[in-house]
Amino acid sequence: MGRSGGVIICLLILSMDIVAGILGIEAEIAQNKGKYLRVFILECKEPVRQAYKLGLAAAVLLALAHAIANVLGGCKCICSKDEFVRSSANKQMAAGTLILSWIIVIVGFAMLIMGAIANSRSRVSCSLVHRHFLSIGGILCFVHGLFCVAYYVSADATRRE
Repeated sequence: MGRSGGVIICLLILSMDIVAGILGIEAEIAQNKGKYLRVFILECKEPVRQAYKLGLAAAVLLALAHAIANVLGGCKCICSKDEFVRSSANKQMAAGTLILSWIIVIVGFAMLIMGAIANSRSRVSCSLVHRHFLSIGGILCFVHGLFCVAYYVSADATRRE
């Protein structure tokens, strides 16, 4: 793919992750506007439907951005230490950012889903304090965007070698 195609893909991935991050943070803000009572480490709160919708949308966008980066970037795997030493810097960078992007997407997606599920119920629930899942997931969306773009660029450079 030409340079302009690569730039468009990078912008697409980055914009999806930025929108997912903003949605995650907006979901946290909507959740904080809901009614809740906190006693020591227990918290009773009323679910906020808007936070559920925003958190779920953020999780879907994060997963789509990750899928696009991985499908279009290809698989640049390094299976042994000898192969790692012999491979080019671009391939090493691609493998490293691929692993980090997977770790970040797993944690970020889990945080967004846990935050959304906490707001999916139709009645008040009481449990241990588990706040800020949505905002942490939103922040991880921004970090994910950086690593996915770095992965795509280094994987594309490896393919050109």
